[in-house]
Amino acid sequence: MSLNVGRLQVVTRNLRHLRGRGFGGSWDSRCQAVRAQSTLTSDDTHNHSPLPSTSTPDPILAEDEPVLPELDKSKPLIYTQPPNPLWKPGQRSENEKSDVKRKLWNMGDTTPRDAYKLMTSAIVPRPIAFVSTISSEGIPNLAPFSYFSMVSHNPPMISVSFSLSKWRPKDTRENILSTKQFTVNMISESFVEAANATSVESPATTDEWILSGLTPEPSITVKPPLVQESAINFECELYSFQDICAPNSSRITTTVMLGLIKHVHVREDVLDESGETVDPGKLRPVSRLGGIRYGRLTDAFELPRIDWSNLGGVYNGLLG
Repeated sequence: MSLNVGRLQVVTRNLRHLRGRGFGGSWDSRCQAVRAQSTLTSDDTHNHSPLPSTSTPDPILAEDEPVLPELDKSKPLIYTQPPNPLWKPGQRSENEKSDVKRKLWNMGDTTPRDAYKLMTSAIVPRPIAFVSTISSEGIPNLAPFSYFSMVSHNPPMISVSFSLSKWRPKDTRENILSTKQFTVNMISESFVEAANATSVESPATTDEWILSGLTPEPSITVKPPLVQESAINFECELYSFQDICAPNSSRITTTVMLGLIKHVHVREDVLDESGETVDPGKLRPVSRLGGIRYGRLTDAFELPRIDWSNLGGVYNGLLG
């Protein structure tokens, strides 16, 4: 059965709408809920009938839903002026909205589910660590994590956090704790769908490399392989970790891991002219937003570093 891109996008938005209303469950169960909302019969649900023709109203798809445009792969990274190039120290923002009410969340009374929805939509964009590990039994694992950041350049170090489930351990976490090794691979536009496929909750014996179609490449000092399709790869050893519990609880809900970077592999075609730094326009990185949204980098601007020797007098003038 074929399904064009526009129709698939509308179905996905219907599923996302249900999830936003608090409807969890598996992909199949959410699909069934969409169908139920659309008054499909049980025969339509279970017999995999072909989709109606374009001349027949489709009960699953809202007719007024816009079809998303295709992604423009040729769009380059463009450098522009900053948002307020004439701004001066002490000048109030033109977009200040002091009269707009703020909604308040008391995080002590907020459920983990609602905290997740709020924080992952507010703390954006987030870089994505595509983590490759191998279990102590030799089983490979590949998964993306957006609770990820650079910690330090001296020593070179990154952090990755893992949210833990009540029902099963996080394979990546368990593998790193047992072997003390992992690689982090940066995700670009060209293989983001393949990377997303590895986020599926699957049995521990599942080989995500096969599922994604991505290519493992040997590392130099650690056993977990690099992702060949990734333009930047970090070989890491576990430096330290911290298990975190919610206040007044002994159940571990999160583990923060620090990885000491042993080697960095950078494909030469994403380096700038100096050969010493990465050109973001060539890397075409992908970031995580809230929900099932992702972002790409198509606009950027530069701001000069501020020198206090030039700003000190201006500051004293503002003090009067």
